[in-house]
Amino acid sequence: MSESETTGASYASAGVDIEAGDRAVELMKEWVKKTRRPEVLGGLGGFAGLFDASALKRYERPLLASATDGVGTKVDIARQLGVYDTIGHDLVAMVMDDIVVCGAEPLFMTDYICVGKVHPERVAAIVKGIAEGCVLAGCALVGGETAEHPGLLGPDDFDVAGAGTGVVEADRLLGPDRIRTGDAVIAMASSGLHSNGYSLVRHVVFDRAGMALDTHVEELGRTLGEELLEPTKIYSLDCLAMTRTAEIHAFSHITGGGLAANLARVVPDGLHAVVDRSTWAPGAIFDLVGTAGRVERLELEKTLNMGVGMMAVVPAASVDVALATLADRGVEAWVAGEVTERGEHTTGASLVNDYAN
Repeated sequence: MSESETTGASYASAGVDIEAGDRAVELMKEWVKKTRRPEVLGGLGGFAGLFDASALKRYERPLLASATDGVGTKVDIARQLGVYDTIGHDLVAMVMDDIVVCGAEPLFMTDYICVGKVHPERVAAIVKGIAEGCVLAGCALVGGETAEHPGLLGPDDFDVAGAGTGVVEADRLLGPDRIRTGDAVIAMASSGLHSNGYSLVRHVVFDRAGMALDTHVEELGRTLGEELLEPTKIYSLDCLAMTRTAEIHAFSHITGGGLAANLARVVPDGLHAVVDRSTWAPGAIFDLVGTAGRVERLELEKTLNMGVGMMAVVPAASVDVALATLADRGVEAWVAGEVTERGEHTTGASLVNDYAN
């Protein structure tokens, strides 16, 4: 009999390295500390993260907002490039920018990292990115889980997911009930593809165009890999700043489904949001995907953000203040459309005209 047949089985022989997991926790602690808020109790390593809810006493009627998400197949780009400290920004953006849409302040987040094999430095790099994203969103990272799945995932494969919680005063809740005819639609520029549509993008650039990640693309001004791994912009604190300086009726996070479909989610029955494409020019990556894959514009627009990562619906009188607030925070933004009465054949939101050159 072979040695493997005569030696008792163990977790390690099954492919799970507990010691590597413990080392990963030690390496990530310094980054988690950077996200700490005054309401957080205890440290990393407990069975549950603790958040002092007495901090909510200042609210008359606090509403808790929660969201969960991942970053999709963008993780494969990180894996191929061996760059793991940016994908966490994407995760925080996907979760916390959903929460801020209703006007909620992000409070805390937890993460889940699933790997085929624990490489402590790699896991710590992923958490570093998540922690940095949490700082940008103003929330605490109160805990998480790293799971090793040998046999199910390859040694270099991984996935990430997260869940977050925020709070908003009930009478300051944003959404469709506040939107009125004549409201302006403000667009906030994306940092690129963000974290949606990567199954289409990967199919186009790898399978259709045969491009490599280290290919320098003149139109992009950098390599394809650098462009595809560009972190998702986190708008949470920018949106909250707008609510303090201007009257805001609604936000819309432009993720899977594209601009029109996501904006339609916050437009009430009886009204219609019209967005003018001619008010901006999508970045070069969107043209590259469309051209290389011969992707029809409608397909692009229902899959990718086309250069807009977040939208705000505001009364006309608040436009100047809202734009000034965003400019002060370094956020590129512009008036992209307006809310009108809903016509017989219109849906919740639509795009008109051609994109600017």
